[in-house]
Amino acid sequence: MIREGGARAHWIDRDTVAWQVDPSLDHSLACGGEDDPRVIRLSPGTLSEEQRNAWPHLASHTALKVDPRDAGLVREALRDRVVAVARDGSGELVAETGVQIPGVLDDLYAGAATAPLGPSGRTTPRLSLWAPTAREVALVLYGPGRTVHPMRRDDETGVWSVRGLPTWWGREYTFLVTHHSGTSEVTDPYGPAVTPDGGRARLADLDGPALKPPGWDRLAKPPAVPQYRATIYELHVRDFSASDLTVPAALRGTYAAFGLDSAGMRELRALAEDGLTHVHLLPVFDFATVPERGADRTEPDCDFAALPPDSERQQECVARTAATDSFNWGYDPLHHTVPEGSYATDPDERIKEFRAMVAALNGAGLRVVMDVVYNHTHSTGVLDPIVPGYYHRLLEDGTVADSTCCPNTAPEHTMTGRLVVDSVVTWARQYKIDGFRFDLMGHHPKANILAVRRALDELTVAVDGVDGRSIILYGEGWNFGEVADGARFEQATQANLAGTGIGTFNDRLRDAVRGGSTFDADPRAQGFGSGLAGAPNGSPANGTAEQQRARLAGYTDLIKLGLAGNLRDYVLPSGKTGAEIDYNGSPAGYAAEPGETVTYVDAHDNETLFDALAYKLPQPTPMADRVRMQVLSLATVLLAQGAAFVHAGSERLRSKSLDRNSYDSGDWFNRLLWDCSQGNGFGGGLPPRADNEARWPYARPLLADPALVPGCAEIGNCRARFGELLRIRASTPAFALGSEVRERLTFADSADGVIAMHVDTSGLDPRWSSVTVVFNATPSTQAQPMERLAGPAVTLHPVQAASGDPVVRESAFAPDTGTLTVPARTVAVFVAKTGTG
Repeated sequence: MIREGGARAHWIDRDTVAWQVDPSLDHSLACGGEDDPRVIRLSPGTLSEEQRNAWPHLASHTALKVDPRDAGLVREALRDRVVAVARDGSGELVAETGVQIPGVLDDLYAGAATAPLGPSGRTTPRLSLWAPTAREVALVLYGPGRTVHPMRRDDETGVWSVRGLPTWWGREYTFLVTHHSGTSEVTDPYGPAVTPDGGRARLADLDGPALKPPGWDRLAKPPAVPQYRATIYELHVRDFSASDLTVPAALRGTYAAFGLDSAGMRELRALAEDGLTHVHLLPVFDFATVPERGADRTEPDCDFAALPPDSERQQECVARTAATDSFNWGYDPLHHTVPEGSYATDPDERIKEFRAMVAALNGAGLRVVMDVVYNHTHSTGVLDPIVPGYYHRLLEDGTVADSTCCPNTAPEHTMTGRLVVDSVVTWARQYKIDGFRFDLMGHHPKANILAVRRALDELTVAVDGVDGRSIILYGEGWNFGEVADGARFEQATQANLAGTGIGTFNDRLRDAVRGGSTFDADPRAQGFGSGLAGAPNGSPANGTAEQQRARLAGYTDLIKLGLAGNLRDYVLPSGKTGAEIDYNGSPAGYAAEPGETVTYVDAHDNETLFDALAYKLPQPTPMADRVRMQVLSLATVLLAQGAAFVHAGSERLRSKSLDRNSYDSGDWFNRLLWDCSQGNGFGGGLPPRADNEARWPYARPLLADPALVPGCAEIGNCRARFGELLRIRASTPAFALGSEVRERLTFADSADGVIAMHVDTSGLDPRWSSVTVVFNATPSTQAQPMERLAGPAVTLHPVQAASGDPVVRESAFAPDTGTLTVPARTVAVFVAKTGTG
C-alpha cells in the first residue's frame, strides 16, 4: 500500500476530486471517526476545460467524481477529517492521502463572499466568523472576568455569529473554534483593534469619537495627482525619528513624532514644497516581530560611535538584541487591518495616534501610501486554526508554501481574496490612506488586485469620506515561486498588469543605472550611473573593455526605455520596441501606459544608492564627484515618465554602512540623519554578518576610508540638487505626458555615456514648446548636437540657471548649431520658449 502522507488529493468543487492516482482503482473519500465511519464514493471522470483553467497545476491529475448518491454527505464530511482512499478489485487498500479542501469550500459556501464578517452594528454589536469546517464556535469575552457565548452557524454560508449587548463595546474577545482535531482560541481576522502584542481582539468602534484625533472628520487632503505624476518617498516610521535629537526621547520612533515641529517634519514639509507628493510608509499594520510594550524591549547597549568604522563589533552588538529590540521592517503580518502597536506611545492608543500621523503628513502637503503584505503571514497561527488548510497556499503534498520567506497565503481562494479587499477598503475608509504598495504582488492573482481597484473606485467622499479613485496602487510584480509563469492563476506581475493602471517597480532601469544585479557576488559591477562610462574600477565583474561597451549600450537602452515609461510599444532610436529589448531573457518594456511603472534606483531592499556607488565607483573618486553621480542617478528617476520612487535619505546621501538587507539590523544601521553633523551613516561598522559576510572583503577597506564619509557641504549639496530636480519635474507637463509619451518624447543620437531626451511640449506647456534633458555620465564635458533646437530661444531651465551648483550653470547652448554643452557627471535641462524648439 502507498501511504502518500500529507494531502495530495484536491477536492476542487462539490463534484470533483483531483488526484494523481491510477484511475482503474476504486476510489472514495473516508470521513468520520471509528464510531461513525462514512464513505463518499468516487468514480473516474474528466476535468472540464473550465476546471483545468481554474486549477492549471492539477490539469494532469485524475478526475474523480462524487457519486450523486453521496452528494448529501459532502457538507458534513468537510467538518471531519477526510482521507482519499484507493483500493484494488479485491478491496485491498492500495493508497491513501489527506485531502486539500479550499476549492470545495469556495464552491459550497459561495454565499460567504458577501456575508457580514467581524463586528458590525453601532449600538448592539454582532460578531461573525467564517469557519465552515468547525463543529462549534464560541465567543470568549474578557473584562471583567471571562465569559463564553455560543455562536450560531448559518449552514448556507458557513458563518458563525452572535449578537451582543451595548456593554460589550470596548471589551476584549477571542473565538473558541472546535474542529475534529481539537479546539483553538483565536483572534478575529476582522477585528478592528487588538490588545498589546495581538493576543486578543477588541470590540472598538472606529467611527466613535474616542478613536479620532481632533479634526479627523474634517481632514483636508493635499490635491490628488494621477499615478504617472506621483513622486513617492519611501519611509520607515521608526527611522523617521529614532535618531532625531529634536524629537523628545519618549516620542522617537513613534507615530506621534510626525505631529511635531521637528527636524524631520521640517524636512518633509520642504520636500513637499519642492514637489514631493506622497510618503510611502513601510509596514504599519500589526506585525509580529517587535514587542509592543516598551518595557518588553531590549536595546543594544554599545557605544557604537566609539568603535572603528570597519569593525565587526557593531553588528555583533545589534545581533544580541535583534529579536527583542524596537526595530524591524515589519514584513511579518499578524493582523492585517490593525495598526502596529510598537509605534504608538501606548499600544492601546495605536488607532488614534496612527490617524494623527496621517493627518500630520496630509497637513504637511503629503499624501500617504501604505506598504501592505497580504502574500504571507508571520506564522500559520492566526488564520489556519479558523479554517485549517484554507487561508494558506498548499503545495502538491499539502505542506504550506513558503517561497515568499514565510507561510504564503492563498488570495486565489475566495475568502482569502476577500480578506485582502476588505482590509484595503478599511484602511482607505477608516484611516484615509491615499495609496497602497503590495509586497510581492506577483504572488497575488491579477483578479484579486483588480478586485481591490474596483472596491476602491466605489468609495466616494459623500458616502465614505474618501475619493477612492484618487488612491494609487502599485507593487512588486516579481514572478517566482510555486505560482511562477501562471502555474496556478494569472498573476499580478509586471507584464500581466499592462493596461490596468496598476503600477509595478521597474527593475530594468534600476539595474542599468546601478550596474549588475542585486544578486551579484561581486558588488562592483558598474552601470550608467556608477562609472561604467569612463570611470572603470578595475573589477573583473565588469568584463573586458569590449564587454563594457556592449553592456553600456544595453544599459543606455534600458534607461531610455525607463525614461519613456518602460512602455512595451515605445520605439527606441534603434527601431526596436520596448518589448523587443532584452532584460535577462524577458522583454524589457512591459507597461501599456507610464503610470504602470514605478521608477527607482534604490529602496529599502538592497544597498542604498550611496552604498552601491561606494562599491562601484573607483575608490579614489572624490566626494564631490560621488555627489554628482548620486544626483545624476536620481535624475533618471525624477525626470522619467511614470511614478517616481525614492528611498528616504537618498537625497541626503544616506548610507546603511553597506548593509544590503537591514530588515532586522536595529536603529544603528538604519539611521536616517536629518542633522548633517551626524554624518550619513557610512562607516558604522561592517554590516550584519548574516546577509553581508560574503561582501566583507570588499566592504572593509571602503568603510575604513575617511574620504568616503561626506560632510555637511556634500550632504547639503545633494539635498539642494534633489530639490531642484523635484521642482523641475513639477514645473512642466514634460515629465507627466501620460499616453502622449509615444508622440512627444524622443532621443537623439549621443556619445557613449550620454542620453539626450527631447520632449515636445507644444500645446501642453504655456511657457515652453520643448524640454530637453542631457544626462552626461562621463567624466568629461560633452557637446550634444540637437539641430532641431537651433535658434535663439533655448535656455537652461530657470531652476538650474539659479542653481547653487556652479557646474550645472556652465551648461551652454549654441543657437547657431543647436549644440548643448553639458559638464561632466551632470544632468542639464534646457527649455525652448513657446513658438520654438
